[in-house]
Amino acid sequence: MAKKTTTKATPKKPDVITTKSEKFLEKYINNASPTGFEWEGQKLWLEYLKPYIDESFVDTYGTAVGVINPKSKYKVVIEAHADEISYFVHYITSEGFIYVRRNGGSDHQIAPSKRVNIHTDKGIVKGVFGWPAIHTRGGGTETPPKLDNIFIDCGCSNKEEVEALGVHVGCVITYEDEFMILNKKNYLGRALDNRIGGFVIAEVARKLKENKVKLPFGLYIVNAVQEEIGLRGAEMIAERIKPDVAIITDVCHDTNTPMIKKIEQGDLSMGKGPVLSYGPAVQNNLLKFAIKQAENAKIPFQRLAASRSTGTDTDAFAYSNSGVASMLVSMPLRYMHTTVETCAKEDVENVIRLIYEIVTNLESGQDFRYIQ
Repeated sequence: MAKKTTTKATPKKPDVITTKSEKFLEKYINNASPTGFEWEGQKLWLEYLKPYIDESFVDTYGTAVGVINPKSKYKVVIEAHADEISYFVHYITSEGFIYVRRNGGSDHQIAPSKRVNIHTDKGIVKGVFGWPAIHTRGGGTETPPKLDNIFIDCGCSNKEEVEALGVHVGCVITYEDEFMILNKKNYLGRALDNRIGGFVIAEVARKLKENKVKLPFGLYIVNAVQEEIGLRGAEMIAERIKPDVAIITDVCHDTNTPMIKKIEQGDLSMGKGPVLSYGPAVQNNLLKFAIKQAENAKIPFQRLAASRSTGTDTDAFAYSNSGVASMLVSMPLRYMHTTVETCAKEDVENVIRLIYEIVTNLESGQDFRYIQ
C-alpha cells in the first residue's frame, strides 16, 4: 500500500454552503435536464465546477466529468446523476390534445393541472395537463389519473396547429416549477433527485480547492446521465474511467411523512444526517472506513438496508471492471418524483462534509479487499 500523502490546510467552518453556491443550486435546479436530454444542465454544472478541477471531459451520451490529478494511476470517483424524470409526446389527437409516454419513473397521479414545458427545436412550447372540472365528473367512484387518460393542452384547436408550434412525437416534456427554500432550512424543487447530488460533489471539489488539499490520487467528479432509465450513464463511464473506488451519492425516502409504512421502507428522516446503505453492491470495508470518518468528524448518519440492489449508480460501478469498491451516501428526501421534492439544508451540508472526510482520508493505493 502506498504511503498516504494527503495534506490538509486548517479546516473551514462545517457550514460549507455559500451564497454563491446557493445561487448556483437555484439556477441548476430550475434548469431542465430530462433523461437523454441533459446537456444544458451539464453545461451549467461544468461551468461551476471548472475553477476547482484540473481538466474535464464529456462522453458520447453527455456524462460530464471533472478531474483532479488526472495523471495519477489510483482513481477515486465521487458521483451523482444529472437526469430528471419527464414525459415524451406520444400521440397527438385530431383535436390537438397530446398524450404522453414516460421517460423514467414519472408519477402520473400528480400530473393533472400541472404546467409543462414541451421542448422543441423551435424552443419551449407551454402547455398544461388538463383534467375535467369537479362539476362534470359526477358522483360515485371517480376515475383516477392514469397514464392512458392524462393529456396535455397547449391551447391549440387541432393537430396541425400543434405541429406548427414545432411539437412532434418524441418531444420531451418537463414540469414547470421553481426552486424555493422552505422555512429557511429546507430546499424544495423539481428534480432534487438527483441534481442535489450533482451540487454536493461540486461543493466537495470547491472545498478541496479552497482548503488547498493536495490529494495523492486522481479524483473524478462524475455527473452521470440516464440513471432514471437503468443506470446507463454510470455503466458507460465506469468502463471508461476504470476507478479503484467509487463513492456514489443519491437520494432516499424520508419515511416520516403520512402514508409511508416504516416496516416496508425503514425509519429515515430529513435532518438526521446522511444515509449509509448496506447491501451486496456496497463494499463492506469501504463502508466501515466511511463510518469511521463520520464518527471521527462527528457527522450524524443513518443506516439503510438495501437488499438485493441499491437501485442507484452504485450497482453499476460496483459490478464494472471485474469489481470496484463502491458505496452509497444518500440524502433523505420527501415526495420523490414529484415537483415538490424536499430535503434539509443541514443534510446537504453533512453529505458534503462526509464525502470530503472520506476523500481526504483515503490513501493512494488503498485496498479494501477482504483477503489480501
